[in-house]
Amino acid sequence: MRNERLKWLLLSAVFAAVTAVFSQITIPLPLIPITGQTLAVGLAATILGSRYGTLAMIIYVLLGAVGLPVFSGANGGLQVLVGKSGGYIFGFILTAYITGLILEKTRFSFGWALVANHVGMVVTLVCGVIQLKYVLDIPWSAAVMSGGVSFLLVGVVKAVLAAWIGIKVRERLVSTGLVQVNKPTLS
Repeated sequence: MRNERLKWLLLSAVFAAVTAVFSQITIPLPLIPITGQTLAVGLAATILGSRYGTLAMIIYVLLGAVGLPVFSGANGGLQVLVGKSGGYIFGFILTAYITGLILEKTRFSFGWALVANHVGMVVTLVCGVIQLKYVLDIPWSAAVMSGGVSFLLVGVVKAVLAAWIGIKVRERLVSTGLVQVNKPTLS
């Protein structure tokens, strides 16, 4: 049991690092860039589930908060978290939890992973739009259009990729015996 918990904790750390790497995949846009971060969040939640997917995102956010350059554009620090993209980053924690929870309450299958990752995409966008609106002091319509609607198409693509790749990787980890999936716990 102790070794199994250690495996899940190590996988959480690995996915925090994967998120940091994916955050450097960036397509610049006027307000908020398109990044690979959300794909990494979906993969973490789909592979690790709610507890350890969430832990991976907490580690990621904490690494950035202390100044490590893990956020988009190799940025880090509290100024990023309180800035225009901070809502998306904080949203990753909630997204990982909700996405993983949906899969745990249903089943880890491609169909349910599609549903869970699309719900997760919406959660991330809502968190991001809320902070974007207040930080930039712009109308709700502008925040929704520039911080939400403009990311929907690419968000759908990333949700599909996270569902497909995530389920395949999880199946491999389980089938090879690298991890067991009988209720991992943090205690």
